[in-house]
Amino acid sequence: MGSTKLFIIFSFCIFTSPIFAQSTGTITGRVTDAKTGEPLIGATVVLEGTELGDATNPDGRFTIDDIPTKTYNVKASYVGFVTQTRFNVVVRSEGNIDLNFELEEQVSELDDVTITPNPFAKSQESPISIQKFSQEEITSYPGGNNDIAKVVQSLPGVSGSVGGFRNDVIIRGGAPNENVYYLDGVPIPNINHFSTQGSAGGPVSLLNVSFFEGVSLTASSFGAQYENVLSGVLQFNQRTGNDREFVGNLRLSSSEAALTVEGPLFKGNDTEAKTTYIASVRRSYLQLLFQVIGLPFLPDYWDYQYKINHRFDKYNTLYITGIGSIDDLAINDMDDLDPEQEATQNQIPVIRQNSNTVGIGWRRQFQDNSGFMETVVSNNTLGNFFYRYDDNVNETGLFLENESRETETHLRYRLTKFIDNWTATGGFQLINSDYYNSTRDFINNRSFRSDINFFRYGLFGQASADFLQNRLSFTMGLRADGNTFTETGNELWRTLSPRVGLAYDLTPDQKWTVNGSVGRYYKILPYTTLGFQDNVGNFPNKDTEYIRSDHAVVGLEYLLNERARISAEGFFKWYDDYPISTTDSVSLANKGGDFEVFGSEPVISAGQGRTYGLELLYQQKFTGKFYGVAAFTFYKSEFTNLRDAEYKPAVWDNGVLVSLLGGYKFGNNWEVSGRYRFLGKAPYAPVDQDKTEENYPAVFRDFDRLGTVRLDPLSQLDIRIDKKFNFDNLSLDVFLEVQNALAQEGPSEPRYGLERNESGEIITPRKLVQVSDSDDGQVLPSFGIVLNF
Repeated sequence: MGSTKLFIIFSFCIFTSPIFAQSTGTITGRVTDAKTGEPLIGATVVLEGTELGDATNPDGRFTIDDIPTKTYNVKASYVGFVTQTRFNVVVRSEGNIDLNFELEEQVSELDDVTITPNPFAKSQESPISIQKFSQEEITSYPGGNNDIAKVVQSLPGVSGSVGGFRNDVIIRGGAPNENVYYLDGVPIPNINHFSTQGSAGGPVSLLNVSFFEGVSLTASSFGAQYENVLSGVLQFNQRTGNDREFVGNLRLSSSEAALTVEGPLFKGNDTEAKTTYIASVRRSYLQLLFQVIGLPFLPDYWDYQYKINHRFDKYNTLYITGIGSIDDLAINDMDDLDPEQEATQNQIPVIRQNSNTVGIGWRRQFQDNSGFMETVVSNNTLGNFFYRYDDNVNETGLFLENESRETETHLRYRLTKFIDNWTATGGFQLINSDYYNSTRDFINNRSFRSDINFFRYGLFGQASADFLQNRLSFTMGLRADGNTFTETGNELWRTLSPRVGLAYDLTPDQKWTVNGSVGRYYKILPYTTLGFQDNVGNFPNKDTEYIRSDHAVVGLEYLLNERARISAEGFFKWYDDYPISTTDSVSLANKGGDFEVFGSEPVISAGQGRTYGLELLYQQKFTGKFYGVAAFTFYKSEFTNLRDAEYKPAVWDNGVLVSLLGGYKFGNNWEVSGRYRFLGKAPYAPVDQDKTEENYPAVFRDFDRLGTVRLDPLSQLDIRIDKKFNFDNLSLDVFLEVQNALAQEGPSEPRYGLERNESGEIITPRKLVQVSDSDDGQVLPSFGIVLNF
């Protein structure tokens, strides 16, 4: 939708909203015991600063009607349990999602000591390094475009790719493929469109934020149930569909349109259905925008997401969830190209990609409230068709072809038991891995076709408890993983991964807390590396080891009040058995930040690495008008290469990360928010000009010079203005966003192309010339609307 049409809609709503306005809304939800899942009958739910509230019924449900449409903090309390507050809850005339509370039992209270409820409380199995987002925080994030990968970059220790059309999540100096993603317990290989196979990234997220009840990020002290993680776990908790009526929303932005619908199934005459659904479809029109403004590539994508939930009874729940995408990165056939556009058109790959994940989960709560079991069966598939041509427009002169499919089928079982003050969890994971790859690489003289099928498996156990009247939290866990493909894959003692974490309240009022953890974690190499074959059909990477990473973290937190905190956390990560390319003599930790097929080359498990740093955080929850986050990170990330044992800076080694985020809510549902980011100078491997000139349009890097040159720092301010309108039977959110409001030049590497004459013809003999070395610092305004019905 064009900006003129959006401006007309925006103006129409402003001038007509007083006539058609609906000034009240309704919120509903449930209050349950966080440990057992049992409904808490008679719990009190109130809106701070008002006399509006309700008590929960026998199902734990509450309903608050006739609420003036604005933003509130909502508080739930119950005798014997810790009061919980949900901040920044926007009440609309339509489109309010269920507000669910899970209250922790209050073990004891000390006389003459006032304990301030902590809105930043950690989980027992991860007592440190965990951050959580609500749906509202994601949707209103300035510069985020409802993209969770961009939103998490406001947190300490988290950064993204500095240059290029990418969306990597880099946590504490680790490579993007060191993170794992879970959707309601279902593993997702990647969360981005046009992802780099074997790594991560991609330009835009494929997840629909309308599905989320919350998102949590863990940067260390990972629970033993998570496999293959070295840097971060992103857990997306999907909500269930509305069990009373059909509702939905339509979102239009500068790059895409998304429709989400939800409601009850087989409701009959019941007030609430036992079966619900929520489903969405999203369509990009970036390709149309890029064609109009004259960019040389056209990203075109679809994605879809769904969840069906069925309650057999109060103890048994079954859900089916899935997500998928269809991506096509085509070349824009332009007649008049400047040298930079021509170089981009020549060098960008042609990508056609599709992905699909589906999972079925069954959760059974034991009737005596002594625990629960959870079984999840899932399947994920990625089809990647990757081509490079001498002539991208006509797709002639093929010099690299990679056609592959990777499929995983997972069985995950977890049993949790409550024994006195202990919570014990154990289970197993079994994965069937199927990988097919057909590669023709004429530049490096490689041609192979591999088709492998093998099993991966893991066993885990974890125990957590609180002591000293809840002032000390302690957790310990153990995991071991194996596989039937690599030569030492069945030697489980090689991957024993213990972990221990604790948090201790230094003062009886629980305002000062010290925490720490140590742990060892393992990750198997990606299928692109395991499935690589040499020209005689051997698998040279079968003798590789799991990557090992040892973490040590210590932190201190001070709770200023019930909605603000400051914290400091230091971390150190050691890496061993990191794969090093025998072709480029560089650690794979320094690859994967481009649109290539990551890791499809011979490697040896001979690398080491280390990342260490200090994170400082101030966080202010919504107070009635203002909210804000200030995060500062100072760190170092470096890895060894093949030729010597010296540590060289990683391509993610920015050194300094600064993120400032804040918002202010005015009357009449107006809001202004902003985000400022600063990333220090990141090193990069410069182009090997002689080799690139010989093989152009293939581009080669000189990894021996990695760390000798760095990009300029990134400094960017994004501003967003939101206005919410409420009508009878629908509500409308309208926003104006300005990215790079200060028109700062973005850091970018020098780009090279072949020297051409005034007619655009290549001059012979061929000569490589620099065509660009900086961003022009454009201000990028955009409009968007969300219609809730």
